[in-house]
Amino acid sequence: MFQCLKDPIFVENNDKRYMERFAAIDFETANGKRCSVCSVGVAIIEDNKIIDQVYSLIRPYPNYYTQWTTAVHGLTPADTNDAPDFEEVWEVISPKIKDLPLVAHNSPFDEGCLKAVHETYELAYPKYQFYCTCRLSRKMYPFLVNHQLHTVAAYCGYDLRNHHHAMADAYACGHIAVAMMREKGVETLQELLEEVTRKR
Repeated sequence: MFQCLKDPIFVENNDKRYMERFAAIDFETANGKRCSVCSVGVAIIEDNKIIDQVYSLIRPYPNYYTQWTTAVHGLTPADTNDAPDFEEVWEVISPKIKDLPLVAHNSPFDEGCLKAVHETYELAYPKYQFYCTCRLSRKMYPFLVNHQLHTVAAYCGYDLRNHHHAMADAYACGHIAVAMMREKGVETLQELLEEVTRKR
């Protein structure tokens, strides 16, 4: 059920600037409840390279799908009825992202999912530090027609295929974060946030 997928397409790194290790994360949900995560993709990136990645389907709780969510990501109960539950999946992912900053596109959604599902399974919630490429893109690229993931990814030179597949979206988010850091000449997500939000 757990998959590691390779996607080497990242911003070409022609200088010697080191970039911190961080994790790009994306959740898909089965219904309107944030705790109903049904898939997760995590790409761990260091110095412009994907060094680890995990994708897994998840049996959601509550275990039902709405027509709207299935229309978005294509998943149905048939895909996840035999999948592990969140607690089992997170046992694999949690050690990989311990102490790492996390980045998501529209992070309030993904952070909200992570908090909700921890609460549902009565798991202690670590104080993950989230950064949002959507918010950053609104500051850096206000001229874009919108700031949806596929639009920002395309502007940053990434061909997002299979949008709303959690692993594909995590790759795209990671690429955007790297592209932004390269553009601003910074090495960490915190430096990027400070640079983008600094009053001129």
